[in-house]
Parts: sequence; C-alpha cells; structure tokens
Amino acid sequence: MSSLYNYDSDYVTGYNRKKLTIFIVGVVLAAMVVVGRLAYVMLIKGQHYDDMATNIQQRERSIKAQRGVIYDRNGVVIAGNEAVCTISVIHNQVADKETVIKNLSTLLEMDEAAIRKKVEKVSSREKIKSNVDRETADKIRSLDMDGVMVDEDYKRYYPYNTLASKVIGFTGGDNQGIVGLEVYYDDTLQGIPGSIKTLTDSRGIEIANAAETREEPIPGQNLITSLDVNIQQYTEQLAVQVMELRGATRVCIIVMNPQNGEIYALADVPEYNLNEPFELNVTTTATDAEPTNDQLNNMWRCFPISDSYEPGSTFKIITSTAAFEEGVVTVNDGFNCPGYRIVGDRRIRCHKTVGHGSQTFREGIMNSCNPVFMDIGARVGAEKLYENMEKLGLFEKTGIDLPGEAGSIFHNLKDVKEVELATISFGQTFQITPLQLMRAASAVVNGGTLVTPHFGVYVTDENNNIVKKISYNTRTGVVSEETSETMKGLLEDVVAIGTGKNAYVDGYRIGGKTATSEKLPRSSNKYISSFLGFAPANDPQVMALVLIDEPTGTYYGGTIAAPVIGDLFDNILPYLGLDKEISTDTDAREVIYIPDTVF
Repeated sequence: MSSLYNYDSDYVTGYNRKKLTIFIVGVVLAAMVVVGRLAYVMLIKGQHYDDMATNIQQRERSIKAQRGVIYDRNGVVIAGNEAVCTISVIHNQVADKETVIKNLSTLLEMDEAAIRKKVEKVSSREKIKSNVDRETADKIRSLDMDGVMVDEDYKRYYPYNTLASKVIGFTGGDNQGIVGLEVYYDDTLQGIPGSIKTLTDSRGIEIANAAETREEPIPGQNLITSLDVNIQQYTEQLAVQVMELRGATRVCIIVMNPQNGEIYALADVPEYNLNEPFELNVTTTATDAEPTNDQLNNMWRCFPISDSYEPGSTFKIITSTAAFEEGVVTVNDGFNCPGYRIVGDRRIRCHKTVGHGSQTFREGIMNSCNPVFMDIGARVGAEKLYENMEKLGLFEKTGIDLPGEAGSIFHNLKDVKEVELATISFGQTFQITPLQLMRAASAVVNGGTLVTPHFGVYVTDENNNIVKKISYNTRTGVVSEETSETMKGLLEDVVAIGTGKNAYVDGYRIGGKTATSEKLPRSSNKYISSFLGFAPANDPQVMALVLIDEPTGTYYGGTIAAPVIGDLFDNILPYLGLDKEISTDTDAREVIYIPDTVF
C-alpha cells in the first residue's frame, strides 16, 4: 500500500511539473509574440499608424495651382489667370443649417434645393461652387458662418475673347484643358496643387486657434507660341469680312513660315468666345434651348486641323513637282487643250470649255489647265506620283501640336487606274487637310525640307526663364533644289501674269496657286474656293492659305480667294520686316498674254 502511494505521488509531481513547464513556455511564447507585435507596430509600422492618426485628426483642403500662361511670339498674354474663390461646406461644423442655405443661395444665385443637398450630405468637405468672384466671396466670408469655407482659387481668363479660339481652346471648372493648346500642353501648363491642413477633434470639428499646416502650390510652366496677336487679329477681321461679303458658311486662313513651320495665325470663322465656351456663337431656332453636345463640338472644331477636303487645283503644285522630280516634263514642253480630255471611258473637261489650245507647260500651269495636268500625271504614273506624295508627307498626319488632327484619304495604289490617276493629277477624288497641303507646298518652295507645322516654341518658368525649346521633326531632301527653284518661278508667274493675278501686291514678288473645288456630292453645286500664296517668291518667308467654304454667287478661286491673300500680304509683309522689292530680272521671265480666266 505504501509503495503504491509513493508511485502515485511521483506521478502527480511529474505531471504538475510538465504542466508548469508547458504553461511557462506558453507564457514566454505569448510574451514574445506580444513583444514582437509591439516592435513591429512601433518600429516598422509606427509611421503608418502615426499618419493614420494624423489623418483622423487633420482635415486637408487643396490649394489649386496657378495654371501656366500662354503667350504669343511677342510676349502678349493670350491665356492668363484671374483670382477667384471656391466655396465649400463642412457638414460637422455647420451650426445653423437654414441660415447657411439661405445666404449661399442668395449670394451665389443658386437653387436652395441644390445647396441643401450639399449642406446635408455627410462628408468631410462638399464643394458648393467654384470660380466665384472675389467680391461675392468677401461677402460670404464677412458673414462668418460656421462650416462655410472660402478658399483662394484661379480661373482661366482669355483677354481677347474670340481671338484664335479654335487654336487656344479652353479649360474646365477644374482648370484642366479641354480642347486646343490648353489640352495638348496640359501637362506643361498644370502646376502642382498645394494644401491646407487643420486639426480636428473626434467629431471632425476643427479645433479653434490650432495651427494650420500649409503647403504652397507650384505654378504651372508657361507656353510661348508662334502666334502673333497682330497678324491673328487682322487675319480674323479679313476672314469675317470675306464670309459676310461672299455669304460663305466658313472661311479659314492660315499664315505660316514655310521655312520652319511656325504658324503666325490661324483663323477659322465663325470663332467662339473662350470666356463663354458653352454659349453658341450662332442663333439657333430654339433660342432658350440648351446647346447640344453636337452643336458645341461643331463650334469648337478646327476645320483646318480636323477635317479634310478635295484641294482642287492647288494640288497641281504637287503634280508638277513630281513631274520635274521624275524628269518627265520641262517648262517648255508643248501641250494642246481642246477643252477636255478623253480618259478611258470618261470625258473629263477643262474649266475653259472651249479649250486653251496649244500651250507650253509653263502656260498650262498659269492657265490651271486640267488636260495639261492629266497628261503629265499619265507621264509620271501612279506609282511614282504616290512615291513623291509620300515624300511630301501626304500619307501621314503633319504632327501639329493640336489634338484631333485628321489624316488624308487616298485611293489604294492598286486601285488607281487611268481615270483615277487623271483626276488625282488635278486635285480631285481624294482628300487631304489644309495643313497637309501647306506642309507639302512649303517643302516644294523652301528647297526640299519637310517641316512640322506648329504653335509651341518655348516653355518658360514662372519668372519667364526659358526651360525648354520645343523641337519638331524635319526631313531634308524631299524635293531637289533644282525642282524647288523651278516651281518657285512657275508659281510666281501664276500670280504675275496668270490665274492668280488678283493676289499680286505692288512691290513684292508673290507666288501662288488658285483652286475651285467642287464638294461632294457633285450635284450639290457647292464649292470651296481657295488660294495658296507665298512671299517673297524667290525666298519664301511667309505662306498663306485661304479657304472659302460654300460661297454664294461667284465661287472661282482666282476671283474671290486670290484677292484675300493679296490683301493679307499687303498688310502683313511690311509688319514682318519684308521690304518691297522691284524685280529687275525681266530677262528671266517672258511676258505672255493670258486670257481672263477665273479658275
């Protein structure tokens, strides 16, 4: 009995020791876990939880950064900023809800129901209205209403209202670019927002007299453009006059430096008011109706960038260039025009139905004779014509620094038969953009360099120090120097004694080409009259293109479009520092009588 008792005692003692050991080990392990967790929280995640606590204790309000300014080439502001305020409410801090709703509704001229919905919404901060003028904001601030915040802000301001609206574009309520240069250079123009942080209690109410933490915003960078306000203003005035005089639906004028692609002016009338971009610039049948998205998009649309058209006879510049490059024509080659040309199963007429008779190629381009160009198109052939068009960038977008650029529409080369080749040769049955035409023509007359049309020139900081010169692609040698010199001489003859004589400016050497394009469908009897000109003809420093869309009455390019460029050049060439020059090179040009054609 005694031995049995001793055995049980030892067993119990051992069992208790084992339990104690397990308990101690468990306590040690638990302590280690707790210590490890504390170390993890305090050492590794300490900053994270500190930030979380701070966020709970702080309320942050954003400070909008001032947007970069857009300047013209002479440093004139064309898109700036105006100081305004943003009004918002903090739900937990509003002490007298009804008073806040009533006062804000009256001062902000807003519906009470709309304001009530925002005031009663349980959120850390609810914006009531942005772009509030300083005078109104000061009145709200003077009422000292709990929970109503008045923060400094900026809104975009356009000092010239409608000037270059299709180019500059505008911003939305958040100061982000929507169209035009504003959206293309949005990353450059936008700054970095700042913030104001205030301490709050557990209910989210700001603690009185607690210090604020303020992080100042960084202003956006500025954009220096190639636009010239003076040239742009005159160009727009001229476009409006032409539109009213000719009863046209639209008039576009582009003025560009053919040597580097800098655009001095782009008018696309009717323009719209950049400070009121959601108000239609035309009278609608329902004057009280809200404008539709289609109406607004059409108003904002920049035709020379976003739309293509059949260029008509201005494209003869390209056909001629291809012919000289391929060596299939000389200026003195003879042609005959009976008023039409039979191509395949088609009878394709000349604009002069009785024909031009016997003429040289030089006379043919001055007469803008379709049969002549059908003949040289056939000499070049579809494959070589397409090769030269590709060199001149007509199968690609120009790369202009504006959004929404359209591309060209051509027949697939394998589908170009003799009829298609004939019509392409004088500028029909395909479509390009006005900018594509100007880019190609610039290469023809500048010695063979394919430039990129553009507006942006420099980026500057807030102190107007240049931080970046914007570069653009160029391709040299797309046209030979010999062909370029020949084409400049021929196009000068077009203005001096040919169909473009209405663009002549006394004392200046002007080159150019007229066009009258019939719009689709052909049965509509609607036309685009155009003229492309450049000066001085021997060393082009400026090129201009005018398009008169659907003029009423007379629609021939030589009659109504050429005088527009003549008027433009007469005014802007002296301004650009291009002095009058009386040519003494009379031996180089034979004076030929050209009938009074208007094509």
